[in-house]
Order: sequence, then structure tokens, then C-alpha cells
Amino acid sequence: MKIVICAVGRLRSCPETDIAEDYLNKFGGAGKTRGIGPASISEVDARNGGSEEEARLLVRKIPKGAVRCALDERGANLSSPEFADLLMKWRLEGRPSAAFLIGGADGLVKRLLDESDFAISFGRMVFPHALARAMLAEQLYRAATILNGSPYHRY
Repeated sequence: MKIVICAVGRLRSCPETDIAEDYLNKFGGAGKTRGIGPASISEVDARNGGSEEEARLLVRKIPKGAVRCALDERGANLSSPEFADLLMKWRLEGRPSAAFLIGGADGLVKRLLDESDFAISFGRMVFPHALARAMLAEQLYRAATILNGSPYHRY
């Protein structure tokens, strides 16, 4: 099951981008044994188009048949093992891919949230988009190590 992070905004080189890329590369190797991965980031840039334009562009980046998972502060607050189980559930259901949606400054429009299969939260706080990508990438890697029984994640 391929993973794509569909995110609003084009990031320049920054520490958060480096962290996200590093964890996504690690995830590609760790997830392979469980049939999860590789992972990539697909960016959209609406430049003054507003939330509806961001939503339209994000939808175009979602692979056909992908499970849609929105990142939203009102989403489910999962533990890392629960997140790992969710990824494996989607893979065992035969989903070809999972798309994680990260909105712009105003978040995701209600329509896109309603059309999502699932929504997760990193807590009620709001984080910068670059940091949200890095946090998601780390959790993907952590999920793969949990599924593999690696000591990276200690219970």
C-alpha cells in the first residue's frame, strides 16, 4: 500500500523538510516487509485561491482508490500502536494507497473533511505545515517499526 502525503504549500529547504524526507526514506525500507510504502509528499500551491481552490488541487493529488485520511485537530487522537494497526487494517482491506491530507492556513474545507474516510489529530494544538509533515513522516516510520517488532518504539 503506497502512502502519499497531499499537502498545501510548497516548502523550501528547511530542517523540517529534511526530517520528513529522512523518516520517509526510513519508512520505505521498514514498511516494505509489511507491504506498506513507499511514501511520498505531493504538494499543491493555491496562491491566493482560498480553501476551496486548495481542496480542488488536493483532490487531484489523491491516488485512485486511496483511503483518505485528513489531518485535523478534531480528528481521532491515536496512540502510535493504534496508528500502526490502522495502517495495517487498510492494507489488509486491499487498499492500494493511503492519502494523508494536510490543509493550508485555514485547514481543510468541511467538504473535504466529510469526504475523508478517517481523520487524525496530533492534538488540539495547531502546528506549522512543515512540522506536521515531519511529525506524520516520523509516525509512519514508527508505525512500520511497531509492525515489525523493532525496538525503535518502546511500549
